[in-house]
Amino acid sequence: MHSQKFGWLLLSPTILILGLFGIFPFIYVVWVSFHQWNPFAANPLMVFNWASNYRTLVFDKQFLASLGITIAFVFFAVVSELVLGYVLAQALMKDFPGKAFFRTIHTLPLIMAPIIVGSVWKLMTTPSIGIIPYLLRSWFGYDLNIGQSAAAAFTITVIMDVWHWTPLVTLSLIAALVSLPPDPFEQAQIDGAGKSQIFWHITLPLIRPALLATVFIRLMDALRTVDEVLMLTGGGPGSSTRYIGVHIFREVFPKTNYGYGSAISVVVLYLTIVVCWLLYVGLIAPRAKRG
Repeated sequence: MHSQKFGWLLLSPTILILGLFGIFPFIYVVWVSFHQWNPFAANPLMVFNWASNYRTLVFDKQFLASLGITIAFVFFAVVSELVLGYVLAQALMKDFPGKAFFRTIHTLPLIMAPIIVGSVWKLMTTPSIGIIPYLLRSWFGYDLNIGQSAAAAFTITVIMDVWHWTPLVTLSLIAALVSLPPDPFEQAQIDGAGKSQIFWHITLPLIRPALLATVFIRLMDALRTVDEVLMLTGGGPGSSTRYIGVHIFREVFPKTNYGYGSAISVVVLYLTIVVCWLLYVGLIAPRAKRG
């Protein structure tokens, strides 16, 4: 009993911080989502309007469009990062000249704040001064203008996210690959298994926990992308890169529609939890059940 009290005493600071900065803000956002509230309007008071905000967003075409392009953005970004991250992890497992230098350079994007990443890509993709439009025009005769082309803007935001977060995937997979036991691989080589067989039947199952943890982290991060995209495209042209985080930002800050913005935030949080739960049920739970 004494040890239990001591354990709760040690945990109390963490629980207090979690309650103050995690649970209480969430409850407050849920409370605000049931109100019509614009503190800068003629009537700055919160007016309880039941589930009117949730009913509105179900028929909000702009919200549904943002949700659709966000799903496309998350799919292309996370899949690209996983494939590229695995290839780089395998490459960095081998020795080659300049490995330490390349590893350091490769990790640099991780230490940059999202707002800086957006600024860097803004400079690189501006038609008049950017290096990327210049090279594309010189080599392929293609005029890149993310201010006019919706497809180009979407593609560049995906590439920017891949550039920023692939090092995280690479580092996670390197840690997983280094910890793999050598015996199954040696036995597979003795039995004459090919590289693809070794990958699908040994490597992939063994690194699956690390892989799924990385997918969860990237999935949640990609769903709430705001800063980089706001700095690079501002959500445009039109609404081609108005991802759900950008949409919430537009509702809450320029429009100061706090109630409706809170309702969207709650729904997006719910969808994120559902997606993560489906991934867990589909990929982790069956393996845990088999023991």
